[in-house]
Amino acid sequence: MASIQDDIDQLERELMMRSLDALEADRSACADCGRTPLIGEQVDLYEDRPGRPPRLVCELCSQLRRGAPVARETVRHACAGQTVRLTARAI
Repeated sequence: MASIQDDIDQLERELMMRSLDALEADRSACADCGRTPLIGEQVDLYEDRPGRPPRLVCELCSQLRRGAPVARETVRHACAGQTVRLTARAI
């Protein structure tokens, strides 16, 4: 017979796994190595197959590719552009 503590431990593991899955689904990973690029890192977008969205390739893996990227972007924090900025008040 399972004890209450075993049920609590199982619930904690399940909640942790759900949160990790949600975080992983929201991240962008390199198409070649699977690494998550760091904030401030330059990433290249390559269009490997016409008609499909460009694939993100990290700065490390892009040096190994021969073709030219479609675009180059800087990785920004998820809150970039959504922060409140202080401005001087008009008198």
